[in-house]
Amino acid sequence: MPPLALIPGFRLPSLTLGPITVQSFGVLTALGVIAAVYLSSRAARGMGKDPQVVMDFSVVGVSAGVVCGHLLHLFAYHPEELRQIVQILKVWEGLSSMGGLLGGILAAVVWFRTKRIPFSDYSDAIALGMAPGWGVARIGCFTVHDHPGVRTDFFLAVNMDGVPRHDLGLYEAILLLGLGALLWILHRRGILRGRLLSLLAVLYGGARFFLDFLRARPGDVPYADARYFGLTPAQYVVVGLVAYGGYRLATSRPAPARESPGPGRPSAPAV
Repeated sequence: MPPLALIPGFRLPSLTLGPITVQSFGVLTALGVIAAVYLSSRAARGMGKDPQVVMDFSVVGVSAGVVCGHLLHLFAYHPEELRQIVQILKVWEGLSSMGGLLGGILAAVVWFRTKRIPFSDYSDAIALGMAPGWGVARIGCFTVHDHPGVRTDFFLAVNMDGVPRHDLGLYEAILLLGLGALLWILHRRGILRGRLLSLLAVLYGGARFFLDFLRARPGDVPYADARYFGLTPAQYVVVGLVAYGGYRLATSRPAPARESPGPGRPSAPAV
């Protein structure tokens, strides 16, 4: 007889508003985005930067993240859904957080360079909002249990249809909220100034690489993530994150303590 899961499997009821069905996942994801933008803007203001830059970029970054998140979901995680080509247009059906991250990175490269605003001026602020905001969104994943893991008797196991399993949504929520708290502590103490985003890339990327080995495999549960040479698509992405973050931590110089905000937005070319 398998061990009983400590956490009961539960699903919060959805709310139907005409043709729209509102689920806990969508609500918490939206709250996570709002929290990320608010915290990043607040951090930017505290660093003497223009918080409106964060607000303006967030529209582009979130939009690119949704589109890329949907495309990675289709082409990498569940290519079987491409049998219906119309699925490509349904960006609200199926999102990959790694695709969202890639979309946000691409948007940042293009947007900050186009606006001639140094991304390095805002990287700490973005990290300070991203980690806790993403953590809130992962709580949404936990409420619908859409990242089931392998069977386990771990004390944080969740009872999924009578089988105790790891819930990767729960684990990532704990990880990201913990990293968010760590980054804010370092920020308050002035440690690794200008390199917090690089640190987040290394810590989250390394943890995510190993956590994905706990995910259920095809044949174990319905709709499991695809594997390529034994690794999930996310594991290939986070290898790049760790490499980039490690390089930046080793080569970048600490940022100045604080710059006085000017009358307008920064106009220096991006670096």
